Amino acid sequence: MSTFEPTPADDRLTGLTFTQWLIVIMAAIGFAFDIYELLMLPLVIRPAMLELGTMKPSDAGFPEYVALWRSLMFYVPAVAGGIFGLLGGYLTDRLGRRRVLTWSILLYSVSAFLAGYSTSLPMLLVWRSVKFIGVCVEFVAAIAWLAELFPNMHQRERVLGYTQAFSSFGGLLVAVANSLAISLAADLPPVAVPDFAVPIWGAIAPEHQHEPWRYTFLSGLIPAIPLVLIRPFLPESPSWQRKKAEGTLRRTNPLSLFTGAYLRTTLVTTIMFACSYGVAFGALQQIPEIVPGLADVKEKKEGQPLPKQREIEQKTAADYTKVQEIGGLVGRFVLAFLAVRIVSRRALIRAFLVPAIVVVPAVFFYFLEVENHHYATIDLSRLRLGTLPVTTVSIGVFFAGLLTVGQFSFWGNYLPRVYPVHLRGTGESVAANIGGRMIGTAFAAVTSTLAVQPFTPGETLPARFAFTAAAVAFSVILVGLLSSAFLPEPSPETED
Repeated sequence: MSTFEPTPADDRLTGLTFTQWLIVIMAAIGFAFDIYELLMLPLVIRPAMLELGTMKPSDAGFPEYVALWRSLMFYVPAVAGGIFGLLGGYLTDRLGRRRVLTWSILLYSVSAFLAGYSTSLPMLLVWRSVKFIGVCVEFVAAIAWLAELFPNMHQRERVLGYTQAFSSFGGLLVAVANSLAISLAADLPPVAVPDFAVPIWGAIAPEHQHEPWRYTFLSGLIPAIPLVLIRPFLPESPSWQRKKAEGTLRRTNPLSLFTGAYLRTTLVTTIMFACSYGVAFGALQQIPEIVPGLADVKEKKEGQPLPKQREIEQKTAADYTKVQEIGGLVGRFVLAFLAVRIVSRRALIRAFLVPAIVVVPAVFFYFLEVENHHYATIDLSRLRLGTLPVTTVSIGVFFAGLLTVGQFSFWGNYLPRVYPVHLRGTGESVAANIGGRMIGTAFAAVTSTLAVQPFTPGETLPARFAFTAAAVAFSVILVGLLSSAFLPEPSPETED
């Protein structure tokens, strides 16, 4: 079979009914805020730890303290999400796609809102974990739901591809929301715990009731609003509902994923999904830790009081996050375009992995100006895209985002095609939650831990983060690329 084939005429997103458009809109909102919720943490973790922690930047051992809590904030929620995400995948197969999707979105929206009222790091960790559980379950339910609501293969590929592209809108939106929170915090209503709840919940000191990181978390409630309005119009998956009504829906047995023909699919997809997330969390999401070492940021901070210095760091980190997410958005659209043109799924994923193994590590190594042992960006004639910096580094971050985030849409298109209806939610959950959320996001903890070790090259903490991020990115992309040789091609028997 040829690797390439022409696009048929019936794959366009035309002629959709009102209900189908509601489905597409709700799925797009769900995917957007899935990533919106996840990407809050890299933007706000530094100011949150400085407020809620007991140590300050001037204290001895602060880097180790930061590494400990960064590791906990990234990894503990990932473990919780992985475990409960598996349960969510099972419930998706047993109770239906729509019901689980609805409750998972409400769960991550409400928990994000409550995280904005955190009065301690353990409390923030708990709400972050609950939010992660909702996100992990939502992804699996949404993918299975969409795959079964659009039976035409080419239309399904486009629906999955373009709705997942809104994930990158979510990443861009959270960077914009964080920037607005930083700019408007002083004029927004204070975030204060009601008096009756203070004895149990704790109090927020008056000087911390206008913190930008709190408003960023509060904005996570937004997706619950359209969900409440649209929910009555959303149908259940017709194939799942039909099989359940006929009594032909086979009982879900998660152990069957590790036997027979499904064993190879489960192992390879779990490993490769972990690698995709490993690059994102082990490298791209470390940019806020590298930003304080950039030469232009140092120049802007010079002579400024500490609060102003932190504001400059946060705004710059948000700007680079926007650039990264714009790249990711383009990558998702590129995937959606290629998905119906490249027949081989191995060839499709390699179209991202092969250039990524060169580009992504190079971007992080470039942060280091070796001769002077400090980080710098090369300004291209002071060009700017709105408020976004156009530099050699930001261009590199754009392409790193494109090649990394585009892979996430690949998995949303691929996984529904390799598992049958009765195993679809569970199979997707193992790859996405064990591989991606639990193992993949753990690379954030790996990078945070290695970056503060004495054997890691670099004279400053940002330098060590950049070096570690480059090494982690290269390693996990290499594993993903090698594993792609064993990736099964979809079988017609599993595409019901």
